[in-house]
Amino acid sequence: MPVSPPRAPSALLALPVLLFALITWQVLADGPLIGVDERLSRALVHPDRLSELLSDLGNVPVAVPVLALALAYVAWHGRAHGVDHWWLPPLAGAVAMALVPALVAPLKAWTDRPGTPAVPPAVGYYPSGHTATAVVAYGAATLLLLPLLRSPATRRVLVALCAVLVLGASYGLVRRGYHWPLDVVASWCLGAVLLAGVAPVAGRTAPPVTRSTRRSSSGTPSSSSGPS
Repeated sequence: MPVSPPRAPSALLALPVLLFALITWQVLADGPLIGVDERLSRALVHPDRLSELLSDLGNVPVAVPVLALALAYVAWHGRAHGVDHWWLPPLAGAVAMALVPALVAPLKAWTDRPGTPAVPPAVGYYPSGHTATAVVAYGAATLLLLPLLRSPATRRVLVALCAVLVLGASYGLVRRGYHWPLDVVASWCLGAVLLAGVAPVAGRTAPPVTRSTRRSSSGTPSSSSGPS
């Protein structure tokens, strides 16, 4: 039987909010964390072909179509199986994705953070839009698809794949020098907050469990199917 993803407690949601606020304050105030961030970046930056390819995982033309396919499948599956309010989960995923540029663009303009020495002189690098795109696109797709998967092993593979894609994009952005490490961490926090809005409705993607489906899943024949 499909398992709905657990709802995150509000206390857990407070952690990324507070961490994002702390990092943003340090960026605006040029606090001590910025010095640590810059030293860490100098130790990690090593532009190469692999880091370039990994950073592309956060590109809109790469990540958003993955989410779009997941939303389309979830919508089709929900409607085909008579799920109540089948349109709500894909709508939540689409809204979360739309909020990424709506939030990131003003934050970039407000913080006005310069880029690393590996990129041409410019400002507006905080937070990382590519990281936020990867977190929300792959994360929302995973949350919405999980309830449709019956096998625990398959669910674990999907979660692991999501983590690999997000961490791969994050590593590539830092390794290539496109972003400071704190730019990426802040976007993890921002993405977590947006995904918290998707998680409560993700369980609606699964078809309703009826008495007959419970019997079938336990190996007991239903009255309509006759003896096995």
